[in-house]
Amino acid sequence: MQQPEISVVIPFLNEEENLPELAAALESYAQILSVPIEVIFVDDGSTDGSVAWLRAAHFSHFTAKIVKLSKNFGSHPAVRAGFLYASAPNCVWLGADLQEPLEIIGSGYAKLQEGYDLVSIQKNQVKVAKSEELFSRFYSSLIRRYAVPGYPPKGVNTIFFNQKVKDELNRNIELNSSVVLQVLNQGFRQAIINVDYAERKHGKSKWSLTKKVKLLIDSFVAFSFFPIRLVSTIGILFALIGCLSALYLVIIKVFNIREVTLGWPTLISVLMMGFGITNISLGMIAEYLWRTLDAARGRPAFIIDSVENIS
Repeated sequence: MQQPEISVVIPFLNEEENLPELAAALESYAQILSVPIEVIFVDDGSTDGSVAWLRAAHFSHFTAKIVKLSKNFGSHPAVRAGFLYASAPNCVWLGADLQEPLEIIGSGYAKLQEGYDLVSIQKNQVKVAKSEELFSRFYSSLIRRYAVPGYPPKGVNTIFFNQKVKDELNRNIELNSSVVLQVLNQGFRQAIINVDYAERKHGKSKWSLTKKVKLLIDSFVAFSFFPIRLVSTIGILFALIGCLSALYLVIIKVFNIREVTLGWPTLISVLMMGFGITNISLGMIAEYLWRTLDAARGRPAFIIDSVENIS
């Protein structure tokens, strides 16, 4: 086959139900593309028969390989592993559940040919639970305001980029970070494509609430000083309130304006509020310290178990 022009990275975790349909869709779409592609399946610690199915599969219209990680590292480290082994100059990643339409490959590549370095795929409509939609909007608004101003307002799950961006991304493999925000923060020329996402057909999403919260924390700690500044602002605010309250009580007492009575409930409420704010502040600082330690230790973001050509 020809040297691929596009590398399609597909991270997966226990997607045995979706892989046959995904493979068939890729075969059909690759036939109508004007350029050759390769597909890199990144196994993020699957325990089902996903890898065995891929090893037995045969693909006629694109080259393919399996990058197998030693354990479950998470979707973003898995995506980074795929980009590291991508041989094409242009890269995109897609989910294994076919929620993203494969037309992203062609439309994203066309935008790169117009001179853009990066194409963000913005979700126009998506059939998900209301809670997921609210979280996505909340996340997008916070990121746009406090971290990366160029983040698409409706959120973005995947990106398409050229060799320049890929080289920069592979040179800086960050721990506890977001691939999307790292690329958007580089400042390359960006285009945005609006795409309607489909509903997941088989199995359950691995994008749990715990992983969403971790991504939210990683996004702010890695790309924004807002949490630390928030701690300082709250500290100054409550110190000011405390000083004003103390001054108010002294004035009342000195000038005998009225009798001052402070009950136990008031005292306990003030103490609980103060200790609560202190612990939240310490938690924010600890997140930064932990990530600093993680970076200083130099541990890899992922460990490759094997790389296999399966075409």
